[in-house]
Amino acid sequence: MSSTTTDRPPLSSFWHDLPREGKLLISTVVFQSIGTGLVLPFLVVYLHEVRGIPLETVGLLLALQAGVGIVMVTPAGALIDRIGARRVYASSLVALLAADVVLAFASTTGQAAMALVLMGYGFGIVWPASSALIGNLIPSDQRQRYFGINFTLLNLGIGIGGIIGGRFVDVTRPGTFSTVYLLDALSFVPALVILLGPLRHARDRVERPADDDGVAVSYRTLLRDPRLRALLLLVAVAALVSYPQLNAGMPAYARAEGQISTEGLGYAFAANTVVIVLLQLLVLQRIEGRRRTRVAVVMAMTWMVAWSLLGATSLVPGTVVATVLLCACAGVFGLGETMLQPTSAAMINDLAPDHLRGRYNALSSLMFSVAFVVGPVVASFLVGRDLGLVYIGFLVGGCALLAVIALVVERRLPPHVNGVRAHVPQPALTEDRISG
Repeated sequence: MSSTTTDRPPLSSFWHDLPREGKLLISTVVFQSIGTGLVLPFLVVYLHEVRGIPLETVGLLLALQAGVGIVMVTPAGALIDRIGARRVYASSLVALLAADVVLAFASTTGQAAMALVLMGYGFGIVWPASSALIGNLIPSDQRQRYFGINFTLLNLGIGIGGIIGGRFVDVTRPGTFSTVYLLDALSFVPALVILLGPLRHARDRVERPADDDGVAVSYRTLLRDPRLRALLLLVAVAALVSYPQLNAGMPAYARAEGQISTEGLGYAFAANTVVIVLLQLLVLQRIEGRRRTRVAVVMAMTWMVAWSLLGATSLVPGTVVATVLLCACAGVFGLGETMLQPTSAAMINDLAPDHLRGRYNALSSLMFSVAFVVGPVVASFLVGRDLGLVYIGFLVGGCALLAVIALVVERRLPPHVNGVRAHVPQPALTEDRISG
């Protein structure tokens, strides 16, 4: 990766340089993500084994949640630009809080469906709203570090919550599940208090510039910009070969082809979290001042190694070596994640005009939402038909395509969007400046 600047601020200056609003926002991340970790692994278990909802119906409920999220994301982007990211972000937290309360006491399919509709709304808009708010409040030169550290804290909290939840919940005691869902609901309160209190006057909505031609803005208008189209293609391919495969494809392949135990899967996800928490800050320091598209190329190559390790588990099925290979796969994938989160969100927000930040983040979120629908379908189709080798080829080929797209995108992005910032020498101190 080529360096683009000689002025690389130390990572230790992050908190000192961060605006007050950014400090308030990031201070709630660990608490909120601990709540998420308490319930994240257990939704299917809770609905099926505790509430007695048939597994096929549970699948439909999860699809309902995903569908609501996809439907809501683009209208939410326009709403963010119209009324401000803070209000939309707060509404998503209220929806998630309400969903947890309903789910904690849901005893029928209808009640569970109501909760998952609320959850679909909340998760569908929380990312574009929070990303747009961060883009409005955090200066451009700090966004990459902010998104990266935010991702570290998110994974740390989810890891802690997952460990606590796994030791606490018990399918023979439904009250334990109600408790963790209520605790998850409680975890959204601090962020809500900050959004509705200290940040109520923060800059979360930007008026159209005075020299704007007044033409109504639509998503079709935005997509005429070749720079945005190229960046969204990069995000879409990255989304397809990343999280849906980690969450759905990797476990399916590991069980069917690698014959790895559920305990082994748990070790793999733990390895993924540990790598992110331990290496994110180091990676942030290393990629500071580098071209973000070159970082994406390294990320794609890293994921190629990860998915190759997954494929290797089928060579030694049912052995300790297979479990070690799976843990290595998840860990190497985590290293790639530390490059994705800081760069992709920063590129979207640096490309977006201030008054259209909501729509730009909504389009980026839509790429991930669609990938979370398409990715598991592809994985289940190929693995379910004993086409494991084809599946690994699909992943490795997708990563190679991602690297090529990153190099093509590099030629289209403005330098500042790609992390290139001109070094501005500090003016020498003069007698007038000293006396002033």
